[in-house]
Amino acid sequence: MIYDVSIPITNAMPVWPSDPPVKLTPESHLSRDKSHTVRLTRIDMGSHTGTHIDAPWHFVANGRRLNEIPIETLVGPATVCEIRGVRSIRRDLVEKLPLKGIERILFKTGNSNHWNDGTFFEEFVYLEPDAAQILVDRGVKLVGIDYLSIDQYKSEKHPTHFVLLERDVVIVEGLNLSEVPPGNYTMAALPLNLQDADGAPARVILMKA
Repeated sequence: MIYDVSIPITNAMPVWPSDPPVKLTPESHLSRDKSHTVRLTRIDMGSHTGTHIDAPWHFVANGRRLNEIPIETLVGPATVCEIRGVRSIRRDLVEKLPLKGIERILFKTGNSNHWNDGTFFEEFVYLEPDAAQILVDRGVKLVGIDYLSIDQYKSEKHPTHFVLLERDVVIVEGLNLSEVPPGNYTMAALPLNLQDADGAPARVILMKA
């Protein structure tokens, strides 16, 4: 079973309010012999559009750029943990999770129900910084969440980003886990191969044997 947990990129998709809107513009031209039409799409969007990878350099001065993240970090075993009915993922909730041996953790919350709202959902569930610290201490190297930021909306200091990115823990934001049962998977989270970038959209799939 393969789950595509990436958000479709469209002109109408929700984006972070301060980010560039998505503009996919169809263009075309006739072939040289005028026998057929050649179609292409002009793409204009931010590097943190939809399902995307946050590289440490997104917030951390001298942090790793996107192309400096080992591909092995982005591919391998991952665990989907479902946490429902909360406003944030707190330390006490993370402490109850069986984290032994987990290197990649993806949080499924009520956020996954809001991708089709038609507008940006401001009250999304986020990860508390002290909960993120537990993940760092346990050796987790990738953390994913099912909306456009791992920090609270309108956070001024972005504490959770710093807890993770300062320790080279990769963040995957914008997942849609609505159809994915909790459990263990093999994950591939492959961003566009942008050089010297702070992040990039990614196609993320989860595979279940």
